[in-house]
Amino acid sequence: MNWIFLVIAGLFEVAFAACLGKAKEASGLEASYWYLGFLVCLGISMFLLVRATQELPIGTAYAVWTGIGAVGTVLVGILIFKEPATFWRMFFIFTLIGSIIGLKFVSN
Repeated sequence: MNWIFLVIAGLFEVAFAACLGKAKEASGLEASYWYLGFLVCLGISMFLLVRATQELPIGTAYAVWTGIGAVGTVLVGILIFKEPATFWRMFFIFTLIGSIIGLKFVSN
């Protein structure tokens, strides 16, 4: 169950980063809503990370959490914010995914 909490926490990390990107593009009240979404997603992400680290090793949990956030944020950047999907960006994203999977397998 803690791994599920950790994955969901990572997804909310992606969501709070996406909210920051959308807030940067918006103005006025719309930007305020994106910042509110950022705070909500940040709070949920941190809560779930804390829950996951009650059973999982902190080093592994934090690395997986940030890895999910990094991979997801890059993918959101490519798909939503039209950032470039160069060979080297994708190469290192795939190596990061492999590292996250590897950490899962070597953790208790």
